[in-house]
Amino acid sequence: MNSISEYIDSSPTEVKQILLNIYEIVKTMASDSEEGLNYGMPSFKTFGRPLVYFGAFKTHIGFYATPSGHEQFSKELSVYKHGKGSVQFLLTEPIPYELIAQMVEFRVMENQVKYQKPGSGKSSKASD
Repeated sequence: MNSISEYIDSSPTEVKQILLNIYEIVKTMASDSEEGLNYGMPSFKTFGRPLVYFGAFKTHIGFYATPSGHEQFSKELSVYKHGKGSVQFLLTEPIPYELIAQMVEFRVMENQVKYQKPGSGKSSKASD
């Protein structure tokens, strides 16, 4: 696979709409993000730095907003199986799209503060 659309198209029917919804959230919240596939799943960068990743698994959607993104929303994520920089949204439960949007918004602002050169719109650190 070479693109996020190929990833979504090749996913099981029951998760395609979920993945598309998450993709649309990320593209809305981070319209200038660079998209690609990393670790075999959809990934996004802003200012040349990782923003978020997501992927479909047998029983859940994995969402990865880096450790700082998960730390910021630790209370909201406490009801889900999660790790330092990951969370699992079970396919048998409603997907928390509003929470995902909030996490993406936080990560966009975080990357902007950390990596954008003042007044340039360009990254202040080398790309990965």
